[in-house]
Amino acid sequence: MPQNRPSAPRRAPRWVVSRPPRPAADIRLFCFPYAGGGSSVFRSWAGHLDERVEVCPVLLPGREERFSEPPHTRVTDLVPLLADRLAGWFDKPFAFFGHSMGGEIAFALADYLCARGEARPGHVFVSGCVPVAGPVQRHALPDPELLAEIREMNGAPAEFLNNPELIELMLPTLRADFTLAETGLPDPAAVLPVPLTAFAGTDDPEAGPQQVKAWSRHAGEAFEMYELAGDHFFLHDAGPLLDIVGRVLSSGSGPHRSGRSAPDSR
Repeated sequence: MPQNRPSAPRRAPRWVVSRPPRPAADIRLFCFPYAGGGSSVFRSWAGHLDERVEVCPVLLPGREERFSEPPHTRVTDLVPLLADRLAGWFDKPFAFFGHSMGGEIAFALADYLCARGEARPGHVFVSGCVPVAGPVQRHALPDPELLAEIREMNGAPAEFLNNPELIELMLPTLRADFTLAETGLPDPAAVLPVPLTAFAGTDDPEAGPQQVKAWSRHAGEAFEMYELAGDHFFLHDAGPLLDIVGRVLSSGSGPHRSGRSAPDSR
């Protein structure tokens, strides 16, 4: 009788990837995407930053190679997992960048690490987001209205908005992401003991310069804000933004305490 072959052990899902690996880099920049986005948003970033920076997009459940996993809907559930799964990558100075939903995750994770006296980022960049509730709670809208909001934000390509099968496939992740973003705002009293830099699109109707300035009240160290041309998705023309990010990182990443050695999962 034929022998049953033992099944190969299932590989644990990756939470972060280097794009590309730079073992000799001085600092890691962990990048968190906007609602519906993934690590591919940051694919070209290494080309805008010098060899001293290793760009490390975070791989969230519910998209790309982790599409089969349910996406998270609560920052309070996601952040402890991120702190645990990324800890091995905190063996050298690091910083966080997040856009829209990703900005809230970056701030919440930094706040969590600081509160526990663990390895902390030397700098946090929040982009295209505000620390207070917006005028519309998109996660609670019926599907047609949610899609209309996404269209109004210029938040998805036409091939998505005009493809019912793709909409059916991706809408649960988008709704989960909006739930996380709209229920995961920072505590009004939260103050981050790490330098904070914020970015705002000049034509962003909900996270424009005036609204993004509100992050200053959460900054316990240095705070800067930059206005960049464009709507909510100004980061798609990443050159001007990365010029600033690169300059800030080259000036020093701030306090840091070593963690465990980085895993070989690239």
